[in-house]
Amino acid sequence: MVAAQELSVRVGGRAYRLRALADRTQDADPMFGELWPAGLALAERMADYPAAGKRVLEAGCGLALPSLVLASRGVDVTATDRHPMAEEFLERNAALNGLPPVRFRLAGWANAALGAYDLIIGADLLYEPDQPALLAAFLERHAAPGAEIVIADPGRRRLAQFRKLMAARKGSETRFAPRGRILTFA
Repeated sequence: MVAAQELSVRVGGRAYRLRALADRTQDADPMFGELWPAGLALAERMADYPAAGKRVLEAGCGLALPSLVLASRGVDVTATDRHPMAEEFLERNAALNGLPPVRFRLAGWANAALGAYDLIIGADLLYEPDQPALLAAFLERHAAPGAEIVIADPGRRRLAQFRKLMAARKGSETRFAPRGRILTFA
């Protein structure tokens, strides 16, 4: 059993409680189990994003705050992550917030076949050298015709490579402090 802590955050005027790792060094994957600024920025964006009636997929959900925000709005969302503890954290976090269980799929990006989605979201996903290509292929494989893709990134150096791979899609960008960006592709 890992040591956990409970965090409180406000998103879109609502308070959310999250179970997170008490110390991220206790897990072999130092990227898992923490609420990252890009995840919080994406959750804020999802608080009022026009997602009603859409099937939504969150890639690399981690603690899944964006999925929880969407679920609190009644949106059909599926959260995915490759980390073996992600589902447990998602279940606990949904319960902490009085939400019904959020659908979860344990999946990496290389071979996942999860169906087609109208909106695909993700935060802080580009931290290893192979991830821009894997993520771009995953997104295209799961994007329904006319799908929107919303990715929050804190300004990691692999963002430029990811943008080039997504160049076939029309894109826009907004910023969050200090260097982060939310990229939207149609």
